Amino acid sequence: MIASPHTSNWDFPLTLAIANVSGVRIRWLGKDALFRGPMGPVMRRLGGVAINRSVPGGMVSALAAELRSRDLVLVVPAEGTRSKAEYWKSGFYRIAQEAEVPIVCAFVDRATRSGGFGPVIEPSGDLVADMDLIRSFYAGKVGLKHAGTTHPRLREEDAADPGSAPKA
Repeated sequence: MIASPHTSNWDFPLTLAIANVSGVRIRWLGKDALFRGPMGPVMRRLGGVAINRSVPGGMVSALAAELRSRDLVLVVPAEGTRSKAEYWKSGFYRIAQEAEVPIVCAFVDRATRSGGFGPVIEPSGDLVADMDLIRSFYAGKVGLKHAGTTHPRLREEDAADPGSAPKA
């Protein structure tokens, strides 16, 4: 499950509340610093999975194996940060592809004061076409801090289409 836009610390409790009201038990990825000290047990109890972003190797395969081995919903903040960035992180797509599971688009939208779940997308292997579906869904959705919203685009899309440029 993609969690976007991710522009504020308030996205986290809102996402937990939406999942709880919807009856969806989620696991979510968070930077390892959130799991240190006294908040560590709380974050793990809330479904958190610590990610050390300075050691990138193997995480996609490990998470894909976990998804294949049991029934769970993994929430990935595709933007990777609450600040505006040039690209989304591609981990959500690579995990879904490797685990052979669909991608669910979830959102919090300040403009409509709503949140919830959108389309379910089966990764086709055509990265650009799949991202076009994701972009279509998130078009017009505004983060709690609008200036921090990152447009849905993966760095790998530029490699797939060298003539393209990131869209603001």
